[in-house]
This record gives sequence, C-alpha cells and structure tokens, in this order.
Amino acid sequence: MIREHHALDAILDPGGITPVYQPIVRLQPIGTKLASLECLSRGPKGSNFEAANVLFDYVRLKREETLVDRACIAAALASAPMSVRLALNVHASTLARDADFIPFLMETAKQNEIGVQSLTVEIVEHAPPWDGVGFLKALDRLRDLGICIALDDVGLGESNFKMMLDVRPDYLKVDRYFVDGCHEDRDRQAVLRMICDLAAHFEAEIVAEGVENEAVVETLTETGITLMQGYLFGRPLSAADAAALVHAAA
Repeated sequence: MIREHHALDAILDPGGITPVYQPIVRLQPIGTKLASLECLSRGPKGSNFEAANVLFDYVRLKREETLVDRACIAAALASAPMSVRLALNVHASTLARDADFIPFLMETAKQNEIGVQSLTVEIVEHAPPWDGVGFLKALDRLRDLGICIALDDVGLGESNFKMMLDVRPDYLKVDRYFVDGCHEDRDRQAVLRMICDLAAHFEAEIVAEGVENEAVVETLTETGITLMQGYLFGRPLSAADAAALVHAAA
C-alpha cells in the first residue's frame, strides 16, 4: 500500500507509470485494419493506484493533472511501437495552464523518433478548462503541428456540445455507456445517429468505445460507425505485445 502523502512521488518516480496500448480498428468490407493505438496508463504496481480510474481520480483531486500527464506521455512514447498512429490522453486543464506542454510533447516525440503528425491528442476532462483562452491557443498550436485532436467520453461530463464547439475535433470518441447494449436499445441508437450527424457537420470521425460483441458491431456499422475500440478487438497490451500486433498488421 502507498500512503497518500507519498502517492504522487511514487506515481512520478521512474517506473511509477506503466504504459499499455489498446487497439483502435477500422472495419472494412473484408476484415478489420489496425487504425491506431490508444496509450493508456497504469499506476504503481501493487498499489491502489495501479487501476487507471483510481489513479486519475486521485490526480484530479490533487489538481496534479499537468505533472502526471507529462509522466504518462513520457512513459508511453518511450515504449510505443513505431509506424502506427498513437492517441495520447491529455487533460484540458493541462493544455490550458501549461504553456510549455506542447514544446515538451514535441521534444519527447523527437527523442523517441516519433513524428508528431502520427499523434492524436485525446482530450479528457471532468471539469471545464481553467483558462479558456490558453486552452484554445493550445488547440491551435497542436493543429499547426499536424497533430489530430480527439474528444473523449462524448456524451458524458464536460464532453458536451460546448466542448465540441470549442474543440472542433477530428475524432469524437463515444463513451461506452451509449455503445454497450445499443443493438437492443432504440434510445441508444437514436443518440448514436445524432452523434453521427454532428460528426458529419464537424467533418470528424467517430470512434465507438467499449465494443464487446458482434451484435453491437452490426448496429454500429449500420449507423455508419467504422472505427471501434473494445475488448472484442483487443485488451490493453504491453509494449512488446503492441509492437508484435503492429508488425503483424503491417
């Protein structure tokens, strides 16, 4: 067990963050194609913070999103497979208040021989950005670098219509709440169709999260959604297993 007042130090220590990589696939007329990997993070092994939800609930409570976002990205890019698009989770508050975050991201990618144009910044947030002007400027800088922008957890929390207008993302990631069971729920299907209409307006693509069975896949494809992520297509993988997946896909 990690005592609370030592938790942040343990998280930020070398090896405190373990990166894992979950496939995002594109359904094609015949089979599926690996589209990208989402870089996920686990906290110190053997601690309560190993679970991602506990880790990030604690980080947000302590308002240490910036430090931990940097640590997660450094760990993810140091071990990431090459030759595949990588999605990196970043809090909106980090983009808003950390003026040096984007130079850090550029330098970290360069050190690991990863082109920034192969990156997607996936914005996660459970509260509005503290500095709206700084947030919008950061988005412009990311776009100028050729980095794609995704909005996570669409339909929940702060990933609402206002955030869509502010971010104008390249990808809308639909939360699993609206995906799971959609094959037998007309209300969920109606929400998915509405999000598809919004995505078309913003010229964005939809990624459906939490896909776990073929019946859901059929409903999603009928709705026009072809990018999917979930246990049906792969659980989060170690760096070695992710590299093997990328090699096989190539």
